[in-house]
This record gives sequence, C-alpha cells and structure tokens, in this order.
Amino acid sequence: MLKTFDLVLIGVMTATAAVTYTIKHRAELKLEEVHRLEAEIKLEEDTIDLLKADWALQSQPNRLERLVKAYDDELQLQPTQSTALVHAKELPMLKSEVPVPDVTEAKAGAKGASLAGATVATKAQPVPKPAPRAEPEDDADEIETGSVE
Repeated sequence: MLKTFDLVLIGVMTATAAVTYTIKHRAELKLEEVHRLEAEIKLEEDTIDLLKADWALQSQPNRLERLVKAYDDELQLQPTQSTALVHAKELPMLKSEVPVPDVTEAKAGAKGASLAGATVATKAQPVPKPAPRAEPEDDADEIETGSVE
C-alpha cells in the first residue's frame, strides 16, 4: 500500500523534525547564555558605579583635609610649591625622539675587527638634558592647581 516514495517522504519529514528540534534547542541554550552574560554585564556596571561613588566619597577635599590634620605629626606633609612643578618643555626627550646611533661605521669596523679577533667600541650617545626653565613671574602661574581652604 505504501509506496517507496511515501516512505522516503516520511523519513525526510522525521529527519527535518529532528534537525528543527536540534536547532531550536541550541537557540534556547544560546539565549540563556546571552541572558547570563547580560546579567554579568549589569553586575559589572553596577559595581563600577558603586566604586565611582565610593571614590567620590573617599576623595572629598574636606575629608582629606581632616585626615591631613589628624595625621600631621606622622605624615609631615608639606604643600607643593608652584616652583616644584615641571613644565612640559623641561621633560627629557621621548624615546622616539632620541637620535639613532650611526651603525654603518660600526658594521664596517666589526667586519674587519672580527677577522682580527678584536672587539669594536661603540660611540656613547649623550643623555638628553631638560631645557632651561625661564624665571617665573611673581603674579603669574602657568599651572592652575586646586587647593583646599
């Protein structure tokens, strides 16, 4: 009664149903994982917000001033003088700005020296010095700093 074509269609339908169920199950598992990750992200964001609020409380100038007064004998803190601050032009050169040593002479000398068994001394580069600082004016301060009154 059943033709082979009907049996093939029943087999295809069963296989399709099994594949559909497998895909649906995997999608549900991925959805659960997405919800779990969203919950973890929310927890981390809440933790960051809490830490920011805690930092705001801990770094209040009035609180810090009370702590400085309470532990003045042990800490012996002194206010920073405006002349103790460094301007950007006084900083040493960046590593990228340091001149590169001339290696062509060293390579040529190394070939001849390696044959003779001697070592080649390389030229030392000078250490960069900070630019001289201009005398500050009495009333003008280039750097604004916060202070606690």
